Amino acid sequence: MNVVVCVKQIPDPAGTMKLDQSSHNLVREGKLILDESDSYGVEMGLQLAEQAGGGEVTLVSMAPNSETSGLRTALAMGAARAILVSDPGLAGTDALGTAKVLAAAIKRAEPDLILTATESTDGYTGTIPAQIAELLGMPSVTFSKKVTISGDNVTVERQTEEGYEEVEVPLPAVLSVTAGVVEPRYPSFKGIMAAKGKPVDELKVTDLGIDGSAVGASGARQEVTAVTPAEARKAGEIVTDDGDGFQQIISYLERIKVI
Repeated sequence: MNVVVCVKQIPDPAGTMKLDQSSHNLVREGKLILDESDSYGVEMGLQLAEQAGGGEVTLVSMAPNSETSGLRTALAMGAARAILVSDPGLAGTDALGTAKVLAAAIKRAEPDLILTATESTDGYTGTIPAQIAELLGMPSVTFSKKVTISGDNVTVERQTEEGYEEVEVPLPAVLSVTAGVVEPRYPSFKGIMAAKGKPVDELKVTDLGIDGSAVGASGARQEVTAVTPAEARKAGEIVTDDGDGFQQIISYLERIKVI
């Protein structure tokens, strides 16, 4: 069972986020960390490979400046190797462009299964898993909370607002997994030391056979034209109940058209 897990390396959410003044894009400089939402996919991939009795987990990521700090964390968890796409021409790439890059990199690993998070902590589009599946011509199942492999098929309990749906699709397939689906392991000291020697294959856009005009800011189908600070929360209205408090609440709800 060879599993590819797409992971994103992001600026530390505990730090101070900065936006580029001209493009309004998030500045991704210095050390990047593994997106916490991707740690669940890494753990699930490791468990599925172990349950299959063989195989390995390969990480696929796209990040600037040849950054591997977040990848090393996932490698220390137990992943065998990583494919990193790092190219200055990727700056400003939109969700579809990112999916094209990741899909092309995934093909190199020839996986039986591809796992992703439902969405990244610093992006929240939630569209890339389905886009990757479409580009690779594979079935896609989103919001997976339980995954079982049986022969050439995968059965997924797909989380919904009412409970879950049971979906079965043939392999290879692309699954996005929800946070909390498994408990990610902590990298051991031995794993951290081993991660330093694990291979990270760094690629450029040209290595993937992708037209440079299809990625980066020039290939993006969306543009951030302005960024406005969120409006400060206003003080709430205090209702003094002199016996008609319920009527004041009803009147307020009618004003805001809740009732």
